[in-house]
Amino acid sequence: MELQIPQIVSLASAFYGSSVLFAALELDLFTAIREALVPTATALAERLGLDSRGLRLLLDGAVAVGLLRKSEDRYALTDAAATTLVRGAPHDLSQAIAYNRDVYPAWGRLAELARTGRPVEAPSLHLGADAARTRRFALAMHGRAMGIGQAIVPMLGLPKGARVLDLAGGPGTYALLMAKQDPALTCDTYDLPAIAEVAREIVAPCADRVTCHAGDYHIDTWPEATYDAVTLFGCLHQESPEMILSILRRAAAALKPGGKVYVLDLMTGPDRTTPPFSALFAINMALTAEHGWVFSDTELRGWMAEAGLGDFVCAPVPPPMPHFLATAVKRA
Repeated sequence: MELQIPQIVSLASAFYGSSVLFAALELDLFTAIREALVPTATALAERLGLDSRGLRLLLDGAVAVGLLRKSEDRYALTDAAATTLVRGAPHDLSQAIAYNRDVYPAWGRLAELARTGRPVEAPSLHLGADAARTRRFALAMHGRAMGIGQAIVPMLGLPKGARVLDLAGGPGTYALLMAKQDPALTCDTYDLPAIAEVAREIVAPCADRVTCHAGDYHIDTWPEATYDAVTLFGCLHQESPEMILSILRRAAAALKPGGKVYVLDLMTGPDRTTPPFSALFAINMALTAEHGWVFSDTELRGWMAEAGLGDFVCAPVPPPMPHFLATAVKRA
């Protein structure tokens, strides 16, 4: 899609809206409006300990971008905000959006990426080096995975009582959802120590069947011919082609004959420019990870075949999610 002049002007200031959203979430403003008896700028400022003029500007900005409604001097949530931006809402995205807020400064250094080809911030910031950011990252991934996983897990078609190896399992959300779907399923989920620590909290309701291991799928091996399924959800976009192939080969070795590898990820077409969100997410990953990118389904098919996995199938998941789900079977 080619932009016209008015759209270029709008694009130049698109970050205004994101900044309004990030600030409102940082202040927990949507929850405060839901709970307030008199949701005026003055009353909300007093309740939250904020400056009334500054808060009014933020509230009016939120109305302008469609996050809130305003009637005279009172503010109200839109239906979408009430569903997704209030703490504990049915489809709470507040923690998931915290990740976007954390990477926002990196996007301001995009020209630096173009000059050097290197990430502009260390991946270790959200993988253990900064404890607070690591926890925010893990909880953000949990928030996203809850939304995605409730649609994806029923699509997997795992055998009853499956034994699952969940690699780079993050906060354990997918493992938890798989275990809740099948009371006979067991799962070993692996991630870096700081992430695995958060995962143990998340999977506590199914801790008898979901074990969170501290590990590193770059170098780990797992018991051979042991698992019915291996899941790689939202992780391979931070790896080089050589590492992806290595991971898939070791994952295949851990599968029983006829077992399946499942890859859930963003993917592009062969020209790497579509879908647009995948092309932009490739930049996001390159800003924050040494090998960050987004691969194509054709490339994934090739790596699966080299790893001894056949019957490759790949399809987009239901909207509004921008992901693709790919499966392949271990040859007997």
